[in-house]
Amino acid sequence: MRVVVVGGGISGLTAAWTVADRLPDAEVLLLEASDEVGGKLRVREVGGVRVDVGAEALLVKRPEGVDLLHEANLDDERIDPLTTSAGVFAGGRRHGLPAHTMMGIPGDLDAARESGLFTEAGLAAIAAEPSLPPLEPTTEDVSVGGLIRPRLGDEVADRLVEPLLGGVYAGRVDELSVRATMPALNAVLDEGGSIFEAAARSAAGGGTRSGSGPVFTSLRGGLGRLPQELATSGRFTVRTGVTARRLRRTAGGFELECGPVPEPELITADGVIVALPPSKASRLLGEVAPAASTALGEIDTASVAIVTLALRDVDLPPGSGLLVAAGERVVTKGLTISTQKWPIASDGLTLLRGSVGRAGDEVTLQRDDDELVELVRRELRPLLGVDAQPVDALVTRWGGGLPQYTVGHRDRIARARAAVAEVPGLAVCGAAYDGIGIPACIGVARQAAEAVAASLRAGGQ
Repeated sequence: MRVVVVGGGISGLTAAWTVADRLPDAEVLLLEASDEVGGKLRVREVGGVRVDVGAEALLVKRPEGVDLLHEANLDDERIDPLTTSAGVFAGGRRHGLPAHTMMGIPGDLDAARESGLFTEAGLAAIAAEPSLPPLEPTTEDVSVGGLIRPRLGDEVADRLVEPLLGGVYAGRVDELSVRATMPALNAVLDEGGSIFEAAARSAAGGGTRSGSGPVFTSLRGGLGRLPQELATSGRFTVRTGVTARRLRRTAGGFELECGPVPEPELITADGVIVALPPSKASRLLGEVAPAASTALGEIDTASVAIVTLALRDVDLPPGSGLLVAAGERVVTKGLTISTQKWPIASDGLTLLRGSVGRAGDEVTLQRDDDELVELVRRELRPLLGVDAQPVDALVTRWGGGLPQYTVGHRDRIARARAAVAEVPGLAVCGAAYDGIGIPACIGVARQAAEAVAASLRAGGQ
């Protein structure tokens, strides 16, 4: 029995890892088009220090990520953040993030006032929200901005929610779906009432996280180590530099057409898991699950670049970094001060990373690497009060790397899943389905692996 996983990001690697566990007698083959597995988890050397240049933190409150670290025998390699206290750059100044918020939605008027983030008009809009006519329950999906702006004002949307959601999805608050990106707000849509009061209840209850301890974790030497640990485990076979161009059904299962068009390689499989970005998954599923192909083809993606700088002898404000509000006259969308956030041995160097690019912002990313480095370096002065030449720099581009959870996203995913479920032995997973965070990707990959394993066992293979 052979199961082929197409795509070597964390979703594909988790799927291959899990199938190998559930079907110990099966041959599990993972195909990755690039020359390196890991997707958006990647470690590179900057200033002689190995640091993450993609995803750099794993949320602890969901168990999937820490469970996988445990299975990969990486418990002793985990590190906790030194600080997660970030600021917001709005109105040309740095501010602290207000306490008692729900994904940026204020639940405490005094805390919002003390942050200095809002004008008097902005504070008045927050204070008035509970007295507005209660929201009526609805089953419709709306944009985050469409829900927040009429009730809490533009400042909440632009100065808090946009930078927080933008940091996660590289999207825009007026396009991202409430139901797909902010589950805590779903209760407001489902039950009606006041957004401010819902945020206050969430803050009073401590959110969804139970217990104490850090919210995030990472690995010594970078979270980008995890894909390599999985790929070299010996549980499954990894082939890089192999592009799967066509997927067909056969009497015995599936056939994948791979490699160059003039000399294609045909790989047969009893089960297939497609762990690709939505546009690539759409192309591959065109023959075997056309309705899924159509639904996934409707999902847009955003491109970003991470500019990592190594600086020496700089004095930075405290905290883990800075979010940038919408409408500010800087191109950098956010900054993470890696050596202040994580216990990294850097020999006195300061390592920080700037995020550039967002949905619809292709012009900025057309600049070459040197221009992007200089752009972020110049903007460190207004953002952090630093004017220094880096001793080293690296630009990492993630083209089309972040699926956009726009209004109607959950319906598109439901249609795709329903179509795939009609094809025995086929499953899909990735960042486009249940969340783009690492635990969410791991969780949906586990589900895909379980579905294929159950299908093959039921078929008597």
